Amino acid sequence: MKLSVLRNRTMGTAIAAAVALTALGGAATAEPEKASALSSIVKDGRTWHLKVYSAAMKKDVTVDVQRPVDESKPAGNAYLVSGLDAGEGMASWQGSSDALTFLADKQVNVILPIGGRGSYYTDWYREDPRLGLNKWKTFFTEELPPILDATLGSTGLNSLAGFSTSGTSVLQLAEAKPGLFRSVAAYSGCAQTSDPTGRQAIKFSVETWAGGSTVNMYGPDNDPAWVANDPVIHAEKLRGTNLYISSGSGLPTPEDVQYYTQDGVSVTSAFNLSVGAIIEGVTNLCSHNLKNKLDSLGIPATYQFLPIGTHRWTYWQAALHESWPMLAKGTGI
Repeated sequence: MKLSVLRNRTMGTAIAAAVALTALGGAATAEPEKASALSSIVKDGRTWHLKVYSAAMKKDVTVDVQRPVDESKPAGNAYLVSGLDAGEGMASWQGSSDALTFLADKQVNVILPIGGRGSYYTDWYREDPRLGLNKWKTFFTEELPPILDATLGSTGLNSLAGFSTSGTSVLQLAEAKPGLFRSVAAYSGCAQTSDPTGRQAIKFSVETWAGGSTVNMYGPDNDPAWVANDPVIHAEKLRGTNLYISSGSGLPTPEDVQYYTQDGVSVTSAFNLSVGAIIEGVTNLCSHNLKNKLDSLGIPATYQFLPIGTHRWTYWQAALHESWPMLAKGTGI
């Protein structure tokens, strides 16, 4: 037999074997799944900028941390999650409140995740063309906590606070893994997801403002995922958690009017004032419905229902100050 023929037959056998192996799953050539892990740290004084790889979302997530006043001692973690723009813009705890200054003298790691605009920090059914792959419930409850505890040398005691859309999310996350967050504060959030009011509130945020699709998030209106992620329906899972729930009535104060019309009275400023009032009125209804459910279950909570107030930072900053003793308790202070 000629050597060239032998070579061709040998090559053909190798190719056939490779094809067969690929058909069986390609186990020998597939890249191993990358595990969730800390990717990098940049330290700027007491502020640590972390990159955490999420295996669920297949990307690095930025997590900023303000370290405790005494870094030589272990401290708990206070998660502050932002609303619709998820800390990517100025509408964040860092950019629009005094949260970091207020907490600077506290023995706590302030955890500030960045990313997930319009996602409600939940696990979506499928990747969205506009908002990407969102598996934030998995990230916050499974992937991030052990990485933070190891990186920061923390005590493992956690509290969680959010406003507006994340006022819904913090309750969902607490119910997803009871006991992970010992104290939870929800400011101006709609705790309902599966009734017409709650679904419309989510669609307004995800679709109208963020440009995503709630069908990719929870499916059509009759999909069980809407009920499965409804904090009011699953309120029993909040038993044993320290809770703080706040909202305004939606009635504008003179200060609210001045805020929305600071550039002069116009159609735009009048529209923004109306939207701020309506949104807060809806979250007020949702928050009272949550109270009714918690009361029926005998689950205690602290409530701050203001007779006035629209959907803006003045109230959320005040609520953080007001609820801090409860949140501090959750971190072991």
